[in-house]
Amino acid sequence: MKMTPKSIVSALALSGFLLVGCSDVATETDTDTTALTPGEGTGTLTVHANGEEYAWEGITSKEGWNLTFDHLYVHLSDVTAYQTDPPYQAENAEISARKSLMLVESTTVDLAQGDGPVFLGEADAESGHYNALSWRMLPAPDGPAEGYVMLLKGTAERDGETIEFSIAFDQPLAFTCGEFVGDERKGILDQGETADLEATFHIDHLFGNGERPADSQLNQEALGFEPIAALADNGTVEVTWETLMTDLSTEEQEKLTQILPALGHVGEGHCFESMMSN
Repeated sequence: MKMTPKSIVSALALSGFLLVGCSDVATETDTDTTALTPGEGTGTLTVHANGEEYAWEGITSKEGWNLTFDHLYVHLSDVTAYQTDPPYQAENAEISARKSLMLVESTTVDLAQGDGPVFLGEADAESGHYNALSWRMLPAPDGPAEGYVMLLKGTAERDGETIEFSIAFDQPLAFTCGEFVGDERKGILDQGETADLEATFHIDHLFGNGERPADSQLNQEALGFEPIAALADNGTVEVTWETLMTDLSTEEQEKLTQILPALGHVGEGHCFESMMSN
């Protein structure tokens, strides 16, 4: 059955999620009955957003389009860190946490700027292992990505053809993630020290990766850039979720609705998406 923008929006409305704030004020909820003496056993907890090298160096799509990004905006809300025992597994949206700490209430960042993860925010935090992270992606209330949760702008080139593209998504998303998985462990905060957490976005899930075999799982499940390139007019294409849900084939629409909930990770660690995927 072909999905329509109206049906998608109706389903999302049932999620009951509302934007609750637009300022970067950290607040802490502590369900641990063991209190620490003020000023003791604390450090600084920071959080970054990472589009990986694809965001700042570009990516070759599964069909061979070389994509470079001028901007890759994401809007994140309610970025919250947790200490959980036992460790949270990305199987549902419920976290049983000893401690929780909101690090960022609302911010828009450009993952294509610089050559590494982008700083989101920080807060004083009690020491311990922050081994879970959650955030929501709601349409930005203002700024360069106003009205969208993600906005990708850049250039695609293949075989002498150049396309300037703008791809905008306004579908709300909510990610609940376990411990960061990567070359180093993150979130272990010692007294007087600084620890970092990371919200990671796997752009290759959307476009595929031309450096991988065509029959790899990543490329089989990715939308790629060709369906978007087919909508270009005079070397330019500007698409939104609504236009994609109108102009893509039914199979391509189904791929896209499965891809967006899979964009959020913590390094290579998986997340549970609870707004769009339900």
